[in-house]
Amino acid sequence: MTRTLQRYGVLAAAVAIAVSACSSGKGATGNGSSSSGSSSAASGPASAAATNNSQFFNQAEFDKQLAERSVKPTGPADQPWLQAINAQMIDTSKFKKPPPWHVCFSNAGVGNPWRVAGLITLKQEVKLHPELSNFTITDAESKDDKQISDIDSLLTQKCDALIIDPNTTAALTPEVEKACQSGVPVIVFDRGVTTDCPTTFIHPIGGYAFGADAAEFLTHQLKPGAKVLALRILPGVDVLENRWAAANVIFKKAGIKVVGVEFTTGDPAKTKQIVSNYLQRYGHLDGVWMDAGATTVAAVEAFQDAGQTVPPIDGEDQNDWLKLWKQDNLNGFSSTYPVYQWRTAVLATIDILSGKQVPKEWILPEPKITKDNLDQYVATNMGPLFYGTCGCQKMPGFPNAWK
Repeated sequence: MTRTLQRYGVLAAAVAIAVSACSSGKGATGNGSSSSGSSSAASGPASAAATNNSQFFNQAEFDKQLAERSVKPTGPADQPWLQAINAQMIDTSKFKKPPPWHVCFSNAGVGNPWRVAGLITLKQEVKLHPELSNFTITDAESKDDKQISDIDSLLTQKCDALIIDPNTTAALTPEVEKACQSGVPVIVFDRGVTTDCPTTFIHPIGGYAFGADAAEFLTHQLKPGAKVLALRILPGVDVLENRWAAANVIFKKAGIKVVGVEFTTGDPAKTKQIVSNYLQRYGHLDGVWMDAGATTVAAVEAFQDAGQTVPPIDGEDQNDWLKLWKQDNLNGFSSTYPVYQWRTAVLATIDILSGKQVPKEWILPEPKITKDNLDQYVATNMGPLFYGTCGCQKMPGFPNAWK
């Protein structure tokens, strides 16, 4: 049977969209134009307490994720996309059927560079498996109503399995439940839903771990009373709110003074202006915490333009930041939300259709990038929007497919 990759929506335009929640959390819409709820550097810093929305803080989940950071995952040491933390395996023999298979994927969208890198990685993984003779991909363009319509359409196309990366949690939960009732295995990854009906849910440890890692990087170097600026992408996105909630807890415990919490909407120019304004107001900053890494380079440039030493600052594994960190020998750190989970979604689907056991909740490791392992992730021969946690460096087609 001839392999086909069917896609709906225009992907090319998304490559130019620099707005990145990077994690692209459960509540993300991919719309970086809204700055609703943001504070303005010109009108004074936001209260850290006011921005730590208790709606997005769950103490039990916070404790769970921080504990999972120290759990040794099971699985191949050199293939983190096949590793799992505290895996509770389930029987999938009822879904076993002989190949070839028609697998369908409802993608929330490609509204930021992280999602573009993820889709490329997923498609390259699909190419490695001839048993996936037909792989249909729909693009919801970061719209709930379109994704619901996409899934309804896919449910009529005789898919052997359905992979879903939900656009938002609340809106897609009923649709995921509907898909589960169709009888085909449903694989949810990246963003979650509030139902346990999917055969498996694949995700890294989570937002609390991400935010805590970056906050601890700062607090281990700073004294009580040190002035830190928190830069965030968007309000109301649960995994991003979790990141900030975790950081806020750690900063308060360490006596760190958060002088401002500002939303950048992922805009480098806005990020640079915000940092410049705070430098003018306070004279210096002792550190910068970020809930995503798309604009870390812009924040660094604000210090450099002011003729100041760049203080401890965190980012992600976006290549422009990793290159600058290495080139200028900065005091940097990166939490990550690994792109390699897009590979896991494909491989889990193959296991399920083969009747193999998989984790009910497939929790992937969430690597930390420090000065000691930076060289493992920075890619000097790749573009600025490449992600070092793609798990793709040894895949056929690398590096060209990711360029």
